[in-house]
Amino acid sequence: MARMLLKANAVALCLAVSLSGVSAQTFQRLGTCPDLGCVIPPDQQDFLPGQEFDIRFEVHAPKNGSEAFNDGVPDEKFTATIAKDGGEAKSIADFFEHSEPELEKWTFSWFEDLFAKDANTPSVVNVASKAYRRVALYEPGDYTVTLKYYDGKTTTAKWTVRPLATKKRAKNVIFFIGDGMTTNMITAARLLAHQTVNGRYKSHLAFDDFPVIGHQMTHSIDSFITDSANSASALYTGHKSSVNAMGVYADSSADPLDDPKVETIVEMLHRIWGSAWGAVSTAFIADATPIALSGHSRLRSQYGVLIDQALNGVSNYSWTRTDGPDAYFGGGAEQFLPGSGSFQGKDYYAEFAKKGYSVSLNKTALLAAPNDKKALGIFCKSNLPVWLDRNIFPENLDTLKNDPAGGSGPAKDLPGLKEMTLKAIDVLNERGGKKGFFLMSEGASIDKQMHALDYDRALGDLLELDDTVRATIAKLKELNILDETLIVVSADHGHGFDVFGNSDTKYAAAQEDDRSKRNAIGVYANSGLSQYTQPKDGVSYGTGANFPLNWDPRYVIAAGLGANPDHREMFGVGKKPRTPAVVGADGEAYVNPSDRPSGFVVNGTLPTAETQGVHSLTDVPVYAMGPCQETFGGTYNNIDVFYKIASCLGLGHGKNVTHGDGSQCKSKRAQL
Repeated sequence: MARMLLKANAVALCLAVSLSGVSAQTFQRLGTCPDLGCVIPPDQQDFLPGQEFDIRFEVHAPKNGSEAFNDGVPDEKFTATIAKDGGEAKSIADFFEHSEPELEKWTFSWFEDLFAKDANTPSVVNVASKAYRRVALYEPGDYTVTLKYYDGKTTTAKWTVRPLATKKRAKNVIFFIGDGMTTNMITAARLLAHQTVNGRYKSHLAFDDFPVIGHQMTHSIDSFITDSANSASALYTGHKSSVNAMGVYADSSADPLDDPKVETIVEMLHRIWGSAWGAVSTAFIADATPIALSGHSRLRSQYGVLIDQALNGVSNYSWTRTDGPDAYFGGGAEQFLPGSGSFQGKDYYAEFAKKGYSVSLNKTALLAAPNDKKALGIFCKSNLPVWLDRNIFPENLDTLKNDPAGGSGPAKDLPGLKEMTLKAIDVLNERGGKKGFFLMSEGASIDKQMHALDYDRALGDLLELDDTVRATIAKLKELNILDETLIVVSADHGHGFDVFGNSDTKYAAAQEDDRSKRNAIGVYANSGLSQYTQPKDGVSYGTGANFPLNWDPRYVIAAGLGANPDHREMFGVGKKPRTPAVVGADGEAYVNPSDRPSGFVVNGTLPTAETQGVHSLTDVPVYAMGPCQETFGGTYNNIDVFYKIASCLGLGHGKNVTHGDGSQCKSKRAQL
């Protein structure tokens, strides 16, 4: 991120990428706290009936800067109350029948603006705080939380508990996430893989044929531009969070694991119905989108800790456990091999095996794994190689050192998103049985390749996602469970990508200067039609009907991002993955001289230290098929995706319910 808050404990200042991702040049003391008194969760937040969460109150006393107050001494005798629908206000402890927590104190610091940052003059803030752990609201309606401090100051938060939903309309849910995927990317992928005749497509993408489409707004709690951690958190919890945070509301403490937590959809599904759940990703499995299903941390980079949370539940404050995913497939061997990347240096292949998991390190083992056991599949270090390199340029795999067993060579026997997803369905359907299942399947490198301005590789992974959706529908029909399964296809955020014409690669290569090379771009009438679906020299790549037959035609799409670093552009597929910009000795980003050397230079629009493209403001599409599909039309907030799915699964409860394992829920109902 270009701008970050700084905070400090009482001993030293330290960088806090966790408190807030800022928009443009805006610095924030704490994104969830507009005043010196902080109610977390903050104003205008929604809850599912019975959803467990934490509450934190903070009172800030800045010692210096524009907000300096009370000589830096925070009010330690603050009070807080909650009232439903204008009724009688009760103390937080009385309302939730919760013991009064101990007072916590700490110090942090932040820079108020760029001038303060340049001058290295942080504002130091002393804090008094209390946290009420693992509470729940059961009665639908509006609640008012009031924090009183400093003899007359007041901070108020309005909370809404959504309507009850106790009936399961869908037995299963499969949630496909095309990370970073926008409508413009979908349009471009369709153009590459499906032929048109006189302006009409002869075939469509799989989710083109879904009966319902809507759009979700992706803003985070304190920034218009989101990252994958807090956007995934909104999709899985129904609560906004901050950049880099998941399953929590970011507070100002030094510990990124003590922030107020919010129960996720799979934690609720396991607690209430005992359903099976799983995650599949072409990223490393500790990456934001898959790990946010079970992760609770202000810092998405705590990969080892988050893998341990996925297996063992959240260990601090006796929080919710899921007993681990039933199917867990992706990359990221670094967090499983014993060493610095794993939690406490443990062998997490062995830790999963101890809990009854089959462990697969390649596609052959994955396909042979039993369906009645929990299954872990980690197929390489870091992210899986993209579809284009696995299928069109496999020589690029030879140079990798990503053996999931820790060897020095490449991982070769690799599954794709389709193989992982279909196997996960087999495992989850077997293990979930009558209790059903929830599966998240992510096409991760749509986003990762857009960051690198490698549009063909991004669109290849989007087409892989579409191919997986098509195969999933066929699989559900085969298992006779399609009618009882809600399928949702969406994204967590977007990129400012679009196609504006085509480029004649032969003509561009023959030109000697940048301006002449730009004349190879055809716009409007000269943009022509797609040649990607015509076999090169009469021979296709043999990768299936739903992929381009020719990735390297003479006339290629001319595309770009709305925000990018300085780079060189030569439209068309690159045989090697892109690194568009590199960091020079001065710390600034410059055009990579070895990337697209025959192209023309495009001046960047981002801060001069940025080497990649960034996320954008755009709304992203939501496609739905199956039970409750009608609820997904229209335009709504990203948190509403959670509430639509949760309602369809009957997860909103206003009274004590029976656990999935048959035991009684111990959460107490608030006395109103």
